[in-house]
Amino acid sequence: MRALLSVSDKSGIVEFAKGLSELGWEIVSTGGTYRTLAEAGIPVIEIDEVTKFPECFDGRVKTLNPYVHGGILHRRDLESHQKQARELGITGIDLVCVNLYPFKETIERTDDFEEIVENIDIGGPTMVRSAAKNFADVLIVTETTDYPSVLEALREGKDTLEFRRDLMIKAFEHTAAYDGMIANYMNQRFHEGFGRYQFISGKKVFDTRYGENPHQQGALYEFGDFFSGNFHTLKGEASFNNLTDINGAVKIAASFGDEPAVCIVKHGNPCGFAIKENLLESYTEALKCDPVSAFGGVVAVNGIVDGELAKKMNEMFLEVVVAGDFTPEALEAFSVKKRLKLFAQKRETLVIAGDRADCKHIEGGFVYQTADCICDNEVKRAKQVSRSSATEQEMKDLEIAWKVAGLTKSNCVVYVKDSAMVAVGMGMTSRVDAARCALKKAEEMGLDVRGAAMASEAFFPFRDSIDAAAAAGIRAVIEPGGSVRDEEVIEAADEHGIALYFTGVRHFLH
Repeated sequence: MRALLSVSDKSGIVEFAKGLSELGWEIVSTGGTYRTLAEAGIPVIEIDEVTKFPECFDGRVKTLNPYVHGGILHRRDLESHQKQARELGITGIDLVCVNLYPFKETIERTDDFEEIVENIDIGGPTMVRSAAKNFADVLIVTETTDYPSVLEALREGKDTLEFRRDLMIKAFEHTAAYDGMIANYMNQRFHEGFGRYQFISGKKVFDTRYGENPHQQGALYEFGDFFSGNFHTLKGEASFNNLTDINGAVKIAASFGDEPAVCIVKHGNPCGFAIKENLLESYTEALKCDPVSAFGGVVAVNGIVDGELAKKMNEMFLEVVVAGDFTPEALEAFSVKKRLKLFAQKRETLVIAGDRADCKHIEGGFVYQTADCICDNEVKRAKQVSRSSATEQEMKDLEIAWKVAGLTKSNCVVYVKDSAMVAVGMGMTSRVDAARCALKKAEEMGLDVRGAAMASEAFFPFRDSIDAAAAAGIRAVIEPGGSVRDEEVIEAADEHGIALYFTGVRHFLH
C-alpha cells in the first residue's frame, strides 16, 4: 500500500507517517513534507522518483503528473484499469494526505499580490479532488484532526466505504471552501467584493436541537473560528433562537467598549439597556425598562458576572445570560436555576466578530451587502441644527440611544435617560406609532421619560414626532436628517427648546 503525503500544515504529520509506516505503508512525499519526514527518520520516497520528472518552475509543478494522478484515479475494480496501470508502469496510491497552501494566512499577513498568487495551491486541490473522486479505492485525508481516526481504522480494518465516503465529503468541502475564499478575495480586491458569484461558506460548530420551530433542523456555522474561540457553553444548550437573540444582545452591549453595559433582548429586540457605575447597577436599571418582556429573555453582560449580580438575576426567570465571563461564585449561585443557560467568551468584556459583509435569505436567493457600522464618532460628529445644545449627560444618552436604535428593527425610536433606556418602540410600519408605543409602554411601567434623549435610526418625515417628544418632556433628539421637511423639524425643535442633532447616517435594520 502506498500513501502520498504533502501538507502545508505539518502539525501531527510525523506521527501520522510513523503510524502508516508501522502498518507497512510505503510513503511518498514532496518538498518540505519530504524533508520533515526524512529528518524524523521515517522511510520516505521523494516525489520525483515517482514522477520521473524533476520539480520545476519554483515548485509550481511537482505532482501534476500521470504517475501521480494515474496512481490515484485508476479503479481497482476494473481489470481494464489495472491492466493499463501495469502497462504504463503506474503504481497505485491508496491514501492521499494533503492540506493546502496557506492562502488565508497569506492574505491576512501581506498585500503583496505576487506572494498571494504564489500561495494559490494548484497541485494540492487536484490531488484532493482526484482522491475524493476515487474514494472507494483511496483514502483522502485533509484535516490533521482526522489522523488518529484514520490510523485506528487502518489498524482495526474499519476503513469501510462509509468511513471513506465521509472523508470524501470533507475533501470536497475543503477544496470548495478554498476556491470560494480565493474567488471572494479576488472580487474584493478588484470588484469591491461584488463579483458575478458570491461564495458563503461556514464550518459547523454544533447542531441545535431544532431550528426556529421543532419541525425545523438547525445548526450554528462560523466564518473563521470566531465561535470556536469565543463561545463557551457553561450551562445548558444554545437553541437556534437563543443564538439569534444572543447575537443581537451582544452586538449592542459590546458596542460600548469596556463600559459596564447590560442589554436585555427578547425575540430579537432590546427591552432593556443601561450603563451605570457597575454591572449590578446597569442590570438593575436595564430591567426597569420592561421587566415583563425581560421575563424569559437573553441578557448580555459586557464584563464578568460576580456572585452578587448572579443573585440579583436569579430573582426572575431568564433563559440565557451571556457575558465576558463568570466568577465561581456566580456559577454557584446560578446552579439552582435548572433552565438557565450560561455562555461566556472567556474574556474581560464582550467582543463581536466584526464581519465585513452581511447577507439575508430571500426566496430564490439572498441579498448581500457590506456590513453596517455604527461608529463611535457618529454622535461626536453629529451636526447641531437647533439653537439649544445638549448637556454632557444628554450627549451620553444620545450616544446610547443612537447605537441601540441602529441595532434595532426599523422603524425604531429609543428613549434614554441617565444612561438607561426607558422606552423603545421597534419594528413598526410608522415611526410615529413607534414613538407612541414606546411612550405608552413607559407610562405602563411607571417610568418618567421627562428629560430623556431620543434617537430615531432614520429621519423624521414630519414635525409631529418632535411635537410628541416635546409633549413627553424629551430634551434632546438625534436622527440622520435628510428629509425634505428637515426645516420644519428643526423649527419644531426650536419652538420646544429641544436640542436636535443630525448624524447624516441612516441605520435601517430590516
